[in-house]
Amino acid sequence: MNTKLLILFIVLTATLILFVWNRWRYDIVALVALLIVAIAGLVPPDQVFAGFGHPAVITVAAVLVLSRGLLNAGVVDSLARQLTRVGNHPMIQVATLTGIVSLCSGFMNNVGALALLMPVAIWMSRRGGRSPSFLLMPLAFGSLFGGTLTLIGTPPNIIIAAYREQSGALPFGMFDFIPVGAAITICGLFFISIIGWRLTPQRKEQDSAADLFEISSYLTELLVPEGCKFAGRTLYDLIAAVRNDADVVVIGLVRTGRRQQMPSTYEVIKENDILQVEADSDSLKTLIDVTGLKLSEAGGNADKGKASEGELNLVEATVTPGSMLAGRTATSLDLRERYGINVLAVARQGRRLRERLGKIRFVTGDILLIQGREESLPSALNDLGCLPLASRGLRIGKPRNVLLAICIFAVTLALIACKLLPAATALAGGAAVMVLAGLISPSEIYKSIDMSVILLLAAMLPIGQALESTGGSQLIAYKLLAVGRSASPAMTLVILVTATMLLSNLVNNAAAAILAAPIAVNLAKGMELSSDPFLMAVAIGSSCAFLTPIGHQSNTLVMAPGGYKFGDYWRMGLPLSVLVVATAVPVILWIWPL
Repeated sequence: MNTKLLILFIVLTATLILFVWNRWRYDIVALVALLIVAIAGLVPPDQVFAGFGHPAVITVAAVLVLSRGLLNAGVVDSLARQLTRVGNHPMIQVATLTGIVSLCSGFMNNVGALALLMPVAIWMSRRGGRSPSFLLMPLAFGSLFGGTLTLIGTPPNIIIAAYREQSGALPFGMFDFIPVGAAITICGLFFISIIGWRLTPQRKEQDSAADLFEISSYLTELLVPEGCKFAGRTLYDLIAAVRNDADVVVIGLVRTGRRQQMPSTYEVIKENDILQVEADSDSLKTLIDVTGLKLSEAGGNADKGKASEGELNLVEATVTPGSMLAGRTATSLDLRERYGINVLAVARQGRRLRERLGKIRFVTGDILLIQGREESLPSALNDLGCLPLASRGLRIGKPRNVLLAICIFAVTLALIACKLLPAATALAGGAAVMVLAGLISPSEIYKSIDMSVILLLAAMLPIGQALESTGGSQLIAYKLLAVGRSASPAMTLVILVTATMLLSNLVNNAAAAILAAPIAVNLAKGMELSSDPFLMAVAIGSSCAFLTPIGHQSNTLVMAPGGYKFGDYWRMGLPLSVLVVATAVPVILWIWPL
C-alpha cells in the first residue's frame, strides 16, 4: 500500500468515526476531510471544489426547491386533509399514512413529505386515544421506502446514476429505480401495516386522548405580576391552589437576577419574581388561569412579552434537522424582535432542563411551546425550521395553486423520462418556472436548499473520486473478492446490500452511496459482470437505514415526538432490513441480469 492510499484510508476512517460520533456537523467534517486530501495531493487542485458544479449536487438542490414549491402550493397538504376521513382502526391508519408518505417521497424531498404528515399522524393518534409512537416510526420508515422509487426520490439514487454514467453507460433514468423500489416498498409497507407497527414501543397508556401528547414536562418561566393575589404568600399556597387540577413542580425561583434552585415550599413569593416550573401544557394553563401568573418571555424580559396587536396563539413545534435554532439560544436569536414570537417552554426527551429559558441551547428534536400572532406564526416557524406538531389552526400551503404546481412538476418529470433534457437541467428549469409562477418567493429559494447536504455532497464527491484514482476502491473490491471467492454473484449482492445498509445506519446516506459506489463498480469489473446490479444494490442499501435514529433525518425527526429511545429502532428496523435484502436481491437479478 503506497503512502497516498494510506493517507486516504486514514482520512476516511477518521471521517467515518466523526460521522458516527456526531460531535461536529457532518458537512463540516466532510469539508475538513476534503481539505486534508487536497493538501495531501490526492485530488488535483482544479478538482477540489468541482463537486459544487457536479450534476448530482445541482439535481439535489433543484429537487429541494421543487419540493418547497409543492409544499407551498398545498399538494401534500391536500392529500393530508383526505386522511381525516380514515377510521380509527390502527392497521388502516398505518397503511394509509405510510402509503401516502411513500408516494409523496418518491417525487419530493422525503423529510418534507414526512414533516407535512407528522401533524396529521399525531392528530389521528389523539383521536384514537393512542400514543403517537405507533404511527410516527412507520411514517418515517415509509418516507425512506418512497425515496427508492425514482431518480429524484433520494440523493443516493442521483449519485448512483452519476456513477453509472462515469462507468461509460447512460445514467439511470427517472423511473429505472421503480421495479426494485416498488417491490421493496410494497413488501415493506405490507409488513409495517400488518406486523411492524405492533413492534413499536407503546409507553404511554393513558385514558384521555387530550392528555395523550404529553411528551415530557415543559420547563416554563412564569412572572409574578404586580398586584398578584399570591404575592406575599408561600409557594405551598400557590401549589395547593391547583393541586387537584394540575401537576406542577417549581424547580427554581429568580429574584433580582439571582436564581435559587429548588426553593423551599415555605418561600414567600414577591412581586416580579420569576418562577421556573415543570408542567405539561394543560397543567400550565390551569396554573395561569387560577393564580394569575403570567408567561415570561424567554430570557426573562417580561416587558417584551406583552401581547402585541392581533390574536395570540400557542403552538407546539419541534426543532427539525437543519433548523437555524440548533445550537443557539432564544436570547442570541432575538426571536421576539426578529420573528414576533416568544419561546415559552422547552421539553427535551429523557432529560430535565434546569437552565434559564433564554440560555438553553436548542438541539434537534426539542419540543418548544411557542407564542405568536396567528397570522405570523406559519412564516416564523417556516423560517426557523420548526415543525408544528398538532393542528392549531395553522394553514400550511395554498391549495388554489395545487393544479399549477402539479402541471409544472409533471412537465419536468416528462422531460426527464423522455430523455429530452438531462435531469439536472430539467429540474433546475422546473424550479425556475415555479419561482416565476410565484409558487416560491425569491427568499425561499435558498431557505429551501439544505446547505449541509449540498456541502456534504460537494465535499464527498471528490473524496470518492480520490478513492477511485488512488486505487483504493479496487483494493477494497479485490479484498471482498478474495473473501467471497467461493460465493455466488447473488450472495455477493447480498453482502454488498447488507454492508451498505449497515454503513448508512451510521453515516449520512449520501456519504454511504459515494463511498460504496466505486467499490461496487470495481467489484463488478473483478467478477467480469455488469455493474448495474451492483450499483442498484448500493442505491437500495444506502436508502434503507432502519436501525438507528441517526441513519436518516426522517428517523431523527420523529424521535422526540414519538418518545423513542436510540435502541427502539431496531425492533421494527431489523426484520424490515432483512425483508429488504430478501426482496431486493432477487428483483435486482431479475431486472438487471448479471
